[in-house]
Amino acid sequence: MVKAILIEKPEETQSAALKEIDLPDLTEGEVAVDVAYSTMNYKDALAITGAGPVVRSFPMVPGIDCSGVVANSKHPDFAKGDRVVLNGWGVGEKHWGGLAERAHLKGDWLVKLPDGISLRQAMAIGTAGYTAMLCVMALEAHGVTPESGEVVVTGATGGVGSVATALLGKLGYKVAAVTGRPEEEDYLKGLGAASIVPREDVSGKPRPLNKERWAGAVDVVGGEVLANVLSMMTYRGTVAACGLAGSMNLPTSVAPFILRGVTLAGVDSVMCPIEDRVEAWRRLAADLDMDKLAAMETEVALEDVIATAPKFLEGKIRGRIVVPVAPDLG
Repeated sequence: MVKAILIEKPEETQSAALKEIDLPDLTEGEVAVDVAYSTMNYKDALAITGAGPVVRSFPMVPGIDCSGVVANSKHPDFAKGDRVVLNGWGVGEKHWGGLAERAHLKGDWLVKLPDGISLRQAMAIGTAGYTAMLCVMALEAHGVTPESGEVVVTGATGGVGSVATALLGKLGYKVAAVTGRPEEEDYLKGLGAASIVPREDVSGKPRPLNKERWAGAVDVVGGEVLANVLSMMTYRGTVAACGLAGSMNLPTSVAPFILRGVTLAGVDSVMCPIEDRVEAWRRLAADLDMDKLAAMETEVALEDVIATAPKFLEGKIRGRIVVPVAPDLG
């Protein structure tokens, strides 16, 4: 029996509670991971509150991320004692996830944690930080360098935005951080932002083209914000889009693409190939300032996760949430 957050929906209304559950036996190719740390992401908050149709089957243990130590393995690439991290793959949606004391996971989903990142730091990074690294890699792949010009980050006080700001700042980019919370200016500049962009500058009905401002962008919002950002990209600029916190819709025209040669690069972290995941975690170990990472994190106990989820959706949490489950594991 292990402690876990369990989401149930016996009839029309779902509920979430911290319970003792039985895990099924390991099957071929699976790995039993003793969870040291988990986290809460936007998708986890939607799942726990029922505010979005995230959970595909019930009952469900949420938690799209976890880090821990292999307890038992039926996968040839993993052995007892290996330090591993899990992000995405439908875990917490279709497969029982990481907000539990132990998780049974497919070995093909796991990445061995690189030296230089602790189990706690892995969850301070989490899917949000790993996605931010994928966005940075996408900008680099499309030729956006520090010399290209300023890079804008939307939703900058959130998990993806905070890590993207820190990564880009350390790599030498001039970062413009978008936020609707002016009181967070010191926080964002401490992460590496060179300037603060009020949210209203990229809100409202977008024009097909606007004054050129940014050579690159990391967008987590979608909707009118993404449309406005696209209209303000410099010639052959690139936007790495990875989120829909504002909207799934994109009210824009083809103008930025055919008149300025702008690239809209989609970034998916859930089903990302394993080789890209390994490279992203290698880059995080090399390029993320761990002191700045520590400034982003808020610790929430496993028993307080359910109460924290609505605050997350209300935008009252900045940076990253770390959930210690068995911190003595390392």
